[in-house]
Amino acid sequence: MKILLTHSPEARELYYGDRALAGLRELGEVKLHDVAEPLAGEALIAAAADCELVVSYRQSAGPAALFERLPKLISFLRCAIDIRNVDVPAASKAGVLVTQASAGFVTSVAEMVLGFLVDLSRGITRSAIEYRAGRVPGARMGRELKGSTLGVVGYGAIGKEVVRIGKALGMRVLIHDPYQPVEQVSLEELLAQADYVVPLAVATAETENLIGERAFSLMKRGAYLINVSRGNLVDERALEAALDSGKLGGCAMDVGRAADQMPTPRLAARPDVLATPHTAGLTRAAIEHQSLETVAQAAEIAQGRAPKGSVNAEHWSRRSRISR
Repeated sequence: MKILLTHSPEARELYYGDRALAGLRELGEVKLHDVAEPLAGEALIAAAADCELVVSYRQSAGPAALFERLPKLISFLRCAIDIRNVDVPAASKAGVLVTQASAGFVTSVAEMVLGFLVDLSRGITRSAIEYRAGRVPGARMGRELKGSTLGVVGYGAIGKEVVRIGKALGMRVLIHDPYQPVEQVSLEELLAQADYVVPLAVATAETENLIGERAFSLMKRGAYLINVSRGNLVDERALEAALDSGKLGGCAMDVGRAADQMPTPRLAARPDVLATPHTAGLTRAAIEHQSLETVAQAAEIAQGRAPKGSVNAEHWSRRSRISR
């Protein structure tokens, strides 16, 4: 079996790792992508021409042409949860199995939220920047997390862990998620009462710009926004206006609307914004959870079995092309 790993050298080191790569090599011949630019479009189709499996980094989209023009391709494995840039209907029509990884980054992302909560409340980064510039920062009043109100929008795996951490810190926690059977409040009530708003909803057409002009108008003056989920959830123009007006006390973001879900540089450069380059889930434990899962999936596929994480197993007609 021949396997294409689409990760660039840097992405391979950060987001796949030696253990997972060794595991793939035990299953077959692994073809590597050895340039820095993401492998996509015609270049991806050409690279995968003689491969049965593609193990895909999040920047390598799975367009319809990939499935239509590669008769040898049996499966497209995404080393991430997000498969929005994979044309699953086209894969299904062609009989190609698509898989996704499960969430291995719950702890990592939730801990990043905790770091942002503390930093926003106490001005740690702001003071550090001043000292490094040779200036003595002025003392400012901080805010204790204990007794403050945390608003969590979206009660999935990460939301549950953020709620647990908030309660452990003695915070009052409000939850809004119309799709989860949990004690909750309306979005309007959450926004009006929360000192910290953390949107963790799934990015869909319904949640596009969920936190926009109206949401900011409902928030407390001086409240903070923390986005570690998807840039699509926040209307950045409305965010910028809320920061400019002083309605928001500050913002922390690990994601945004720049390429690869990175924070938008213009916003990230603001002194009232804390920004990190989409690294909330970047810990060794989190990355190996997903990369090793693709190895396990590939092993199942090699045996003709649809693995856990398959999203269109009922359409996998190319299963019969697996050589054993």
